[in-house]
Amino acid sequence: MSKIMDTYTKIEKAVTGTYAKIENAFVSAYKRVEDAFVAKVLARNGESIEQAKERIQLQQAELEQKNRTIVEKSTHIPK
Repeated sequence: MSKIMDTYTKIEKAVTGTYAKIENAFVSAYKRVEDAFVAKVLARNGESIEQAKERIQLQQAELEQKNRTIVEKSTHIPK
């Protein structure tokens, strides 16, 4: 029974290790594509990729807050 468990453990490590390698490859490829898009399309003159991402996140947060306010006002029924 011990040999079977050892075999299963080896298979498990091989599968999870391979999965982790594939996941890391896809994540890093996605990040490269995302950074290239931000650099080409969204970054302003002289703005780094990280600065552009931060600016976009701030803009998104502001828009979400404005939308929440609009929704709250429109759903508020005066007494």
